[in-house]
Amino acid sequence: MDSIRENPPREERLPMNPFVHLHVHTQYSLLDGAIRLKDLLETAVGYQMPAVAITDHGNMFGALEFYDMARKAGIKPIIGCEVYLAPRSRLDRHTGGELTANGEEDRNYHLVLLAKDLTGYRNLLKLVTRAYLEGFYYKPRIDKALLRQYHEGLIGLSSCLKGEIASLLLRNQDGTARKTALEYAEIFGPENFYLELQANGIPEQDAVNETLIRMGKDLGIPLAATNDCHYLRKADARAHEVLLCIQTGKTILDEKRMKFQTDHLYFKSPEEMARAFSHVPEALENTLVIAERCNLDLQLGEYHFPDFPLEPGETLEDRFEKTVMEGFEERIGQIRSTRPDFTDKDQQEYRRRLRLEMDVIRRMGFVAYFLIVADFINYAKQKGIPVGPGRGSAAGSLVAFVMKITDLDPIEHGLIFERFLNLERISMPDIDVDFCVHGREEVLRYVTEKYGQDRVAQITTFGTLQARAAIRDVGRALAMPYNEVDRIAKMIPASPGMTLQKAFQAEPRLGEQQRNDPQIKELFEVALALEGLTRHASTHAAGVVIADKPIVEYMPLYRGQDGETVTQFPMKYVERAGLIKFDFLGLRNLTVIHNAVQLIRKNHHLDIRPEALPLDDPETYALLSRADTTGVFQLESSGMRDILVRLRPENFADIVALVALYRPGPLESGMVDQYIDGKHGLAPVTYDLEMLRPILEPTHGVILYQEQVMKIASVLANYTLGEADILRRAMGKKIPDVMKAQRDRFISGAKENSIDLAKANHIFDLMEKFAGYGFNKSHSAAYALIAYQTAYLKAHFPVEFMAALLNSFLSNSDQVVKLINQCRENQIEILPPDVNASSKDFTVVEGKIRFGLGAVKNVGETAIESILTVRDQNGHFRSIYDFCRRVDTQKVNRRVLEQLIKCGAFDTIHGNRAQVLAAADDALEKAQVVQRDRQTGQMNMFELLRSQKGKTPALPTVEPWDNRTTLQFEKEALGFYISGHPLDFYAERIARLCTADTQSVSEKREGVEVALCGMVTITKELTTKRGDRMAFLSLEDKEGILEVVAFSEAFLQARPLLDKDEPLVVLGKVQHDEKGTKLVANRILTLAEAQLESVDAVRIRLRAEDLDKDALSRLRHLLMSHAGDCKTFLHLVVDSKAEAVIALNPKLSVNPARGFFEEIAQQFGSDCAEVVYKTTVH
Repeated sequence: MDSIRENPPREERLPMNPFVHLHVHTQYSLLDGAIRLKDLLETAVGYQMPAVAITDHGNMFGALEFYDMARKAGIKPIIGCEVYLAPRSRLDRHTGGELTANGEEDRNYHLVLLAKDLTGYRNLLKLVTRAYLEGFYYKPRIDKALLRQYHEGLIGLSSCLKGEIASLLLRNQDGTARKTALEYAEIFGPENFYLELQANGIPEQDAVNETLIRMGKDLGIPLAATNDCHYLRKADARAHEVLLCIQTGKTILDEKRMKFQTDHLYFKSPEEMARAFSHVPEALENTLVIAERCNLDLQLGEYHFPDFPLEPGETLEDRFEKTVMEGFEERIGQIRSTRPDFTDKDQQEYRRRLRLEMDVIRRMGFVAYFLIVADFINYAKQKGIPVGPGRGSAAGSLVAFVMKITDLDPIEHGLIFERFLNLERISMPDIDVDFCVHGREEVLRYVTEKYGQDRVAQITTFGTLQARAAIRDVGRALAMPYNEVDRIAKMIPASPGMTLQKAFQAEPRLGEQQRNDPQIKELFEVALALEGLTRHASTHAAGVVIADKPIVEYMPLYRGQDGETVTQFPMKYVERAGLIKFDFLGLRNLTVIHNAVQLIRKNHHLDIRPEALPLDDPETYALLSRADTTGVFQLESSGMRDILVRLRPENFADIVALVALYRPGPLESGMVDQYIDGKHGLAPVTYDLEMLRPILEPTHGVILYQEQVMKIASVLANYTLGEADILRRAMGKKIPDVMKAQRDRFISGAKENSIDLAKANHIFDLMEKFAGYGFNKSHSAAYALIAYQTAYLKAHFPVEFMAALLNSFLSNSDQVVKLINQCRENQIEILPPDVNASSKDFTVVEGKIRFGLGAVKNVGETAIESILTVRDQNGHFRSIYDFCRRVDTQKVNRRVLEQLIKCGAFDTIHGNRAQVLAAADDALEKAQVVQRDRQTGQMNMFELLRSQKGKTPALPTVEPWDNRTTLQFEKEALGFYISGHPLDFYAERIARLCTADTQSVSEKREGVEVALCGMVTITKELTTKRGDRMAFLSLEDKEGILEVVAFSEAFLQARPLLDKDEPLVVLGKVQHDEKGTKLVANRILTLAEAQLESVDAVRIRLRAEDLDKDALSRLRHLLMSHAGDCKTFLHLVVDSKAEAVIALNPKLSVNPARGFFEEIAQQFGSDCAEVVYKTTVH
């Protein structure tokens, strides 16, 4: 790249006071820098700066993104980093530093490094990487030994007051500071180290500057002026102060919080810098000198495929041809065995398609990619690790199918290869792979060993301050009352892509709030300033990168929370750097299928192969049609169950369609109703042209799949499928100029086929409309296959399937509660944990599910292993004494034993749990004596004689626990009740009083009033800013657990009730947020109080256009079948704009029990009815 002063266009635009910022902290100095890259570059352009640097704290997360954006903005990017330098060795985990001015010990110093060229950039990558992988101690640290090794191509600046030289000067160690400056100058080489001056309004900085100027003159070390920018404008200093509070978890009221001593750390203009450094103009001029010397030119966009191991003399082409053709013969054999009507002509069609795909893959240069993916997938399959049948558009490839990358025949299911790859659109193939959650790490280990530990890494991803989160974080930092911040955050719509600006347009109350309250105004001002900033870095759930040489040659790395090696660049910039990424996803449902198959093999001696299941099984479609889909992949939500009942799927194509239909676009557009009505003959299915019939008939006239858009373009307008894929993408992006060109192309092609112009335009309009909703059929078909497999297993082996499902949620007690209730509803008996019968996981015994020991709290894997090992070796335990004597009591300690007793795991040996617990200490003590003697070889004669006689000490005489204590201990040990439930006694009263439970409440409308009953406990009690007491409560019923927020009035009224072990009724409003559903309590009552309070009325809200004669008749019948004394109001909504309220005849008063609400929801939709309590106004 040309130097700045040799670039004529840039020379003409140089400002009067030329200056370049060389010390800038962007949003990637996580929760410390508040400068967005876009804003930074726009400001630099406005200041006519020829270049600008990025120097984030300790990392290079944003380096490549900044490089690309700066080049596009016409500004030279200077890539740098403000590294942390260990006082001695980076390997030393003790500070060893001097005391700072405020008495704290230095753990590290700061040093700014800038890359002059490609060599410097690569050395910077190595330094920043090794700082994380070798030197991390509170911060990622390098040391001078590393600096000497990797200094070439770098320019160093002495940094801020945290720099080593400035720190020494602040401690009045001028002589040491001078030696240190000379040491840095020697490390970096002549003219490559600068003493950094800053004008930030801090008195200590002024004193340091004076000394640095003298030092530079004396030692011949040049000066450079910077401003250590942390925010863009001076006005942003307050927002930055709040950002630091968010980072440290403090509030602005905390005097000891981390804060800067100045409001001058902003992106100053050249004029401001010139005024500040008028006495040392050379420090300003040197910023241009440095910028001119930094000329980094990265070669981006070239693919760097990993080196796939081959046999001697073998080429990639040879291996590809061999692998594909061998796989083809094997797949054809399988197809012929399952499809008797498969002909030689069909085989020729398969062979023709295969050769076409192979040719495209070769010409695009992706042979190595396919071999690599096939290799690790087939490794997984050989190791018995379940792999998904496919994901995304790759399922449309026959080559992928024959290489066993996917397990779905694309020709049989009408899937298009060009949706995946085509020569008209050159882009990397993207094959995402689903693995069983327990096998993903093994596959990752395999590729790491195969390609080299330094050539494999996971990929980073960034969390940002989204609208609601920004309000909550800022409100917390400003020390605002929780309930006030929560109320404001709830006003922000929870739709995808929501911003604060959009929220102000969508919700007028937000504007009113800030106009009326100065503190809320500040909340919004600061949140707007911080919204969208990068909050944290984490490891991407799936992304893995494999390189042809050490990854650090291309990008910096860091260590993730679990010790994994992670790229500092996110997915987009990993690919921009030319590295090949693969997605290794862990899919829980594959684990469920695998576990269910193992249980079926053990209990029924059947070897089920999920990939070979018949796709026309009547029992499976019957299960789907009655929406018995708990645990069925993709089909278990309440909305999906509603559609299943209406659709009544009869074949695999219906399941593929279901996966595609159940998304916001199709649901809102009427496509779902059109599809269902067309399928059942309730509405005529018509085609604008007969040519469309073969394409749209399978989806009953609906353009449901992206592939259908491609086929329409191909058949009607003579597009190649590659061109059609470009049309599909254009319709998704809706760029006007591109769409006009595509319309012209489509009309021209249609004209060649003698299609009427008006009709062609109409069809293009339809395609454009539905392309926005259209789904990738390849992905839909692949996921429909997993859905079908789970449904088949549930239909034919419900007990094994539910046991496998429970195992997949072993550590999630909420889900276990829900599934156990589901089992009971389906008459599947759940047996309690048993030290003589339970395994680690849930198992199946004679058609019943036996609880696994792994689900017992505080019983770790080592304890379980000890129990199972001795049980397998020497048979069942005869008593608590026998148990303790045989197991390793260091692993099965007092706490473990107590948990096992409380959950009932000894019930089949001793019927009285209280007795067993009373004997536990004595049993452990005796066992420890025996085990100690056994280890020393001195078996106590008395113990030996007693063990030979087989006598067991009698258990203490203790009264059994009452039912309540038994259940409470079960809850403590398991997280839920198993032998019963405290609410069982109150079941009838609860059914009469409550309108929802902890599961169904999540399907209720925001703000609707409900009544729930359960065991209520205080999770967290706190004092608001105003001094009021409030609490977060936990309500547990038989379905699960729900968070309840009780503000001051409701909490204080209910406080005396919360210490009693009795069920309570909570009347409140439903709230949904990003964390889930909660209830905001209006009142908390005992059951007796709730019965007295009762319900004032029932509101039924229906759309006027839905109320035909039949609907009115059904409504009347429903009301009369639930007759009671509660008055009923019918709210008729007209065109979503007006609402009429009708008080119904007293003869139609109802009993507002749960049964009524469940039945009306089934017939007229969820949320169509709600209660009005006497404590509220309707």
